[in-house]
Amino acid sequence: MKRHSFICLLSFAIVFTSCVSQKKYKAALTREEALNAKNVELGNTITDLRNQVALLQTDNAKLVKQIDDALKKASDATGLANMTQKELDAEQKRLWDLRKLLQQQQEAVENLRKKMSDALVGFNSNELQVFVKNGRVYVSLQENLLFPSGSAVVNPKGKQALGTLAQVLNVNPDINVVVEGHTDSIPIRGKYEDNWALSVSRATSIVRILTDTYKVDPVRVVASGKSKFEPVDSNETPEGRQRNRRTEIILAPKLDELMQLLQQKPVGETGT
Repeated sequence: MKRHSFICLLSFAIVFTSCVSQKKYKAALTREEALNAKNVELGNTITDLRNQVALLQTDNAKLVKQIDDALKKASDATGLANMTQKELDAEQKRLWDLRKLLQQQQEAVENLRKKMSDALVGFNSNELQVFVKNGRVYVSLQENLLFPSGSAVVNPKGKQALGTLAQVLNVNPDINVVVEGHTDSIPIRGKYEDNWALSVSRATSIVRILTDTYKVDPVRVVASGKSKFEPVDSNETPEGRQRNRRTEIILAPKLDELMQLLQQKPVGETGT
């Protein structure tokens, strides 16, 4: 009888222990699966963030990175063995000032883009677009908004858009303006000798309206014709050619202070 009871007790202990171990195993497995899922989620988040950073990179951001690298090198005493501490401090200050100015330029460009987008909100995307490229704000106006086909005479709605744009320029005097005329690849016939002549004439017409009618300082403005040589789409389709027939008004904050810093020779470097 005692032997039977002992066997039953032992069997119960084995079964109980097995159940406890099984529960612990399942709990550990659940925790491991949750951790793995969390790791995957974090990995995806990191990948997304990296992709976003890559998409947001601009030429200015690359310059900031170059300056950061230079600052790191400036902190390396072995790389600057021939510089005094005073010279080292001066060079670091120059690099920090340059980095600060670049960041200020980025902010100024983004603020200008927003002002232009807000001012021109009444126009359709198939008439004009506002975007940032290479550290400058582009206002790209389609031919159908500004000109009749083959003409450099700005129509009334085009003048309205230019007047709105000029209002922003006149309250932001530290903006340089380049007006670029662009055409498609179809040879022009009629009044103009070729697409070069048409693109230059269109850019000049817009400059005259900005400066004569809307009083933008002419010292700030440059007219340029690009003809067919900088397309944004294929010239093989009517839709592509339509997109290529455009005028781009390119806006950039003045960079006098930044250029002065860039032109300075690094401390300790001698010129000829």
